[in-house]
Amino acid sequence: MDEQQSADAIPVASPLQLFAEWFALAKEREPNDPDAVALATATPDAAPSVRMVLMKDYGPEGFVFYTNAQSRKGEELLANPQAAMLFHWKSLRRQIRIEGRIKEVDPATADAYFASRSRDSQLGALASDQSRPLSSRAEFLGRIAKVTAQHLVGRVPRPPHWTGFRLVPHAFEFWMDRPFRLHERRRFELDGTGNWTSGLLYP
Repeated sequence: MDEQQSADAIPVASPLQLFAEWFALAKEREPNDPDAVALATATPDAAPSVRMVLMKDYGPEGFVFYTNAQSRKGEELLANPQAAMLFHWKSLRRQIRIEGRIKEVDPATADAYFASRSRDSQLGALASDQSRPLSSRAEFLGRIAKVTAQHLVGRVPRPPHWTGFRLVPHAFEFWMDRPFRLHERRRFELDGTGNWTSGLLYP
Protein backbone atom coordinates (compact mmCIF):
# COMPACT_ATOMS: atom_id res chain seq x y z
CA MET A 1 0.00 0.00 0.00
CA ASP A 2 1.30 3.46 -0.90
CA GLU A 3 1.93 5.23 2.42
CA GLN A 4 0.72 8.48 0.92
CA GLN A 5 -2.63 7.01 -0.07
CA SER A 6 -5.46 8.74 1.74
CA ALA A 7 -7.54 6.91 4.32
CA ASP A 8 -10.75 7.42 2.34
CA ALA A 9 -9.19 6.01 -0.86
CA ILE A 10 -8.25 2.61 0.55
CA PRO A 11 -10.61 -0.35 1.09
CA VAL A 12 -12.86 0.25 4.08
CA ALA A 13 -14.88 -2.98 4.20
CA SER A 14 -12.58 -4.72 6.69
CA PRO A 15 -10.86 -2.83 9.51
CA LEU A 16 -8.91 -5.97 10.40
CA GLN A 17 -7.49 -6.13 6.87
CA LEU A 18 -6.55 -2.46 7.08
CA PHE A 19 -4.91 -3.06 10.47
CA ALA A 20 -2.92 -5.95 8.97
CA GLU A 21 -1.64 -3.73 6.16
CA TRP A 22 -0.60 -0.92 8.50
CA PHE A 23 0.94 -3.34 10.99
CA ALA A 24 2.99 -5.04 8.26
CA LEU A 25 4.35 -1.64 7.24
CA ALA A 26 5.12 -0.80 10.87
CA LYS A 27 7.09 -4.03 11.26
CA GLU A 28 9.21 -2.97 8.29
CA ARG A 29 9.80 0.65 9.33
CA GLU A 30 9.20 1.19 13.03
CA PRO A 31 12.65 0.97 14.70
CA ASN A 32 11.46 -0.44 18.05
CA ASP A 33 8.57 -2.64 19.14
CA PRO A 34 5.97 -2.18 16.39
CA ASP A 35 3.73 -4.45 18.49
CA ALA A 36 3.81 -2.07 21.48
CA VAL A 37 0.36 -0.74 22.29
CA ALA A 38 -1.08 1.54 24.96
CA LEU A 39 -3.75 -0.36 26.87
CA ALA A 40 -6.39 1.64 28.75
CA THR A 41 -8.50 0.01 31.46
CA ALA A 42 -10.88 1.29 34.12
CA THR A 43 -12.20 0.23 37.48
CA PRO A 44 -15.93 -0.57 37.86
CA ASP A 45 -16.45 3.03 39.02
CA ALA A 46 -14.69 4.33 35.86
CA ALA A 47 -11.30 5.39 37.27
CA PRO A 48 -8.97 5.01 34.25
CA SER A 49 -5.38 3.85 33.92
CA VAL A 50 -3.13 3.24 30.93
CA ARG A 51 0.17 1.49 30.24
CA MET A 52 2.17 -0.03 27.39
CA VAL A 53 1.93 -3.75 26.66
CA LEU A 54 3.02 -5.95 23.77
CA MET A 55 0.41 -7.41 21.45
CA LYS A 56 1.31 -11.07 20.95
CA ASP A 57 -1.36 -12.19 18.50
CA TYR A 58 -4.29 -10.85 16.53
CA GLY A 59 -6.94 -12.10 14.16
CA PRO A 60 -10.71 -12.14 13.64
CA GLU A 61 -11.17 -13.15 17.29
CA GLY A 62 -9.32 -10.10 18.62
CA PHE A 63 -6.02 -8.77 19.94
CA VAL A 64 -4.10 -10.82 22.54
CA PHE A 65 -1.67 -9.74 25.26
CA TYR A 66 -0.43 -11.45 28.42
CA THR A 67 -0.05 -10.28 32.00
CA ASN A 68 -0.32 -11.11 35.68
CA ALA A 69 -4.05 -11.23 36.45
CA GLN A 70 -3.27 -9.98 39.96
CA SER A 71 -1.63 -6.81 38.63
CA ARG A 72 -3.57 -3.56 38.53
CA LYS A 73 -4.49 -3.98 34.88
CA GLY A 74 -5.38 -7.63 35.39
CA GLU A 75 -7.69 -6.88 38.29
CA GLU A 76 -9.33 -4.02 36.38
CA LEU A 77 -9.85 -6.20 33.31
CA LEU A 78 -11.47 -8.93 35.38
CA ALA A 79 -13.71 -6.47 37.26
CA ASN A 80 -14.61 -4.33 34.24
CA PRO A 81 -14.04 -6.39 31.06
CA GLN A 82 -13.78 -3.61 28.51
CA ALA A 83 -10.71 -1.77 27.31
CA ALA A 84 -9.17 0.39 24.61
CA MET A 85 -5.87 0.13 22.73
CA LEU A 86 -3.79 2.70 20.90
CA PHE A 87 -1.07 1.80 18.42
CA HIS A 88 1.12 4.81 17.58
CA TRP A 89 3.78 4.36 14.92
CA LYS A 90 5.71 7.61 14.93
CA SER A 91 7.91 6.63 11.99
CA LEU A 92 4.77 6.19 9.86
CA ARG A 93 2.89 9.12 11.39
CA ARG A 94 -0.11 6.86 11.89
CA GLN A 95 -2.13 5.56 14.77
CA ILE A 96 -4.98 3.11 15.33
CA ARG A 97 -7.44 3.14 18.22
CA ILE A 98 -9.34 -0.05 19.08
CA GLU A 99 -12.19 -0.40 21.57
CA GLY A 100 -13.86 -3.59 22.72
CA ARG A 101 -14.75 -6.25 25.24
CA ILE A 102 -12.21 -8.35 27.11
CA LYS A 103 -12.11 -12.14 27.28
CA GLU A 104 -9.53 -14.23 29.10
CA VAL A 105 -7.72 -16.75 26.88
CA ASP A 106 -8.12 -20.43 27.67
CA PRO A 107 -5.48 -22.13 29.88
CA ALA A 108 -4.00 -24.10 26.98
CA THR A 109 -3.33 -20.87 25.05
CA ALA A 110 -1.73 -19.26 28.11
CA ASP A 111 0.36 -22.39 28.71
CA ALA A 112 1.59 -22.44 25.12
CA TYR A 113 2.65 -18.80 25.12
CA PHE A 114 4.28 -19.04 28.57
CA ALA A 115 6.29 -22.05 27.35
CA SER A 116 7.53 -19.99 24.37
CA ARG A 117 9.02 -17.26 26.59
CA SER A 118 12.66 -17.18 27.57
CA ARG A 119 13.49 -19.02 30.78
CA ASP A 120 14.53 -15.75 32.46
CA SER A 121 11.14 -14.23 31.62
CA GLN A 122 9.38 -17.28 33.00
CA LEU A 123 11.34 -17.07 36.25
CA GLY A 124 10.62 -13.35 36.49
CA ALA A 125 6.90 -14.03 36.20
CA LEU A 126 7.13 -16.51 39.07
CA ALA A 127 9.09 -14.11 41.27
CA SER A 128 7.13 -10.91 40.70
CA ASP A 129 4.04 -9.78 42.60
CA GLN A 130 3.33 -7.34 39.80
CA SER A 131 1.98 -3.93 40.87
CA ARG A 132 2.39 -4.75 44.58
CA PRO A 133 4.61 -2.58 46.85
CA LEU A 134 8.30 -3.58 46.87
CA SER A 135 10.57 -2.61 49.76
CA SER A 136 13.82 -2.71 47.76
CA ARG A 137 15.34 -3.85 44.48
CA ALA A 138 17.42 -6.31 46.50
CA GLU A 139 14.27 -8.05 47.71
CA PHE A 140 13.14 -8.64 44.14
CA LEU A 141 16.57 -9.92 43.06
CA GLY A 142 16.53 -12.25 46.05
CA ARG A 143 13.21 -13.69 44.95
CA ILE A 144 14.59 -14.17 41.44
CA ALA A 145 17.54 -16.09 42.88
CA LYS A 146 15.22 -18.24 44.98
CA VAL A 147 12.91 -19.30 42.15
CA THR A 148 15.92 -19.87 39.89
CA ALA A 149 17.37 -22.27 42.45
CA GLN A 150 14.00 -24.05 42.67
CA HIS A 151 13.85 -24.55 38.89
CA LEU A 152 17.42 -25.30 37.83
CA VAL A 153 16.25 -28.03 35.46
CA GLY A 154 13.00 -28.96 33.82
CA ARG A 155 9.99 -26.97 32.79
CA VAL A 156 9.12 -23.73 34.58
CA PRO A 157 5.40 -23.93 35.45
CA ARG A 158 3.09 -21.12 34.45
CA PRO A 159 1.84 -19.33 37.57
CA PRO A 160 -1.96 -19.76 37.82
CA HIS A 161 -2.41 -15.98 37.96
CA TRP A 162 -0.35 -15.40 34.78
CA THR A 163 -2.65 -15.42 31.80
CA GLY A 164 -3.67 -13.77 28.57
CA PHE A 165 -6.50 -11.49 27.59
CA ARG A 166 -8.13 -10.90 24.22
CA LEU A 167 -9.66 -7.57 23.27
CA VAL A 168 -12.62 -8.33 20.98
CA PRO A 169 -13.12 -5.11 19.01
CA HIS A 170 -16.38 -3.33 18.35
CA ALA A 171 -14.75 -0.12 17.07
CA PHE A 172 -11.58 0.92 15.22
CA GLU A 173 -10.33 4.38 14.39
CA PHE A 174 -7.53 4.91 11.86
CA TRP A 175 -5.59 8.18 11.92
CA MET A 176 -3.11 9.40 9.31
CA ASP A 177 -1.00 12.54 9.64
CA ARG A 178 -1.39 15.21 6.97
CA PRO A 179 0.26 18.65 6.53
CA PHE A 180 -1.20 21.66 8.33
CA ARG A 181 -3.02 19.34 10.78
CA LEU A 182 -5.50 18.39 8.06
CA HIS A 183 -5.30 14.80 9.26
CA GLU A 184 -7.44 11.92 8.04
CA ARG A 185 -9.57 9.86 10.43
CA ARG A 186 -11.87 6.97 9.65
CA ARG A 187 -13.94 5.19 12.30
CA PHE A 188 -15.36 1.69 11.98
CA GLU A 189 -18.14 0.39 14.23
CA LEU A 190 -19.75 -3.01 14.47
CA ASP A 191 -23.50 -2.83 13.89
CA GLY A 192 -26.21 -5.03 15.36
CA THR A 193 -25.97 -7.51 12.49
CA GLY A 194 -22.25 -8.16 12.88
CA ASN A 195 -21.20 -5.99 9.95
CA TRP A 196 -18.75 -3.10 10.01
CA THR A 197 -19.88 0.40 9.13
CA SER A 198 -17.45 3.26 8.59
CA GLY A 199 -17.30 6.99 8.16
CA LEU A 200 -14.82 9.83 8.19
CA LEU A 201 -14.31 12.13 11.19
CA TYR A 202 -13.12 15.69 11.29
CA PRO A 203 -9.48 15.82 12.46
